Amino acid sequence: MYRVVVLYENEPDPAVYAEHVEVAKRVPNTVFRHGKVFGAPMGDPKYGYYAEFEFTDKSAFDAGVRSEEFAASGKDVQDRGLEFSTLFFAEVS
Repeated sequence: MYRVVVLYENEPDPAVYAEHVEVAKRVPNTVFRHGKVFGAPMGDPKYGYYAEFEFTDKSAFDAGVRSEEFAASGKDVQDRGLEFSTLFFAEVS
């Protein structure tokens, strides 16, 4: 399984993010999830919100992140002013 993980320092405006979700859900070969970060083991959490794209295998990941829809999702983040802190790719076993 492969994931693209996006971490936001602050929780975005719910109405604005709901519109972005509709764009993100168009990325092929993926399940898109998102949610509020509500805690950490010690102290306050470093991030306020997270999102992830989950792909079943490497070929689905490759096709998804190279798609026009994935590029459109990234552009939509910029256009809506949804500033994220960190983005990374992970292989989950």
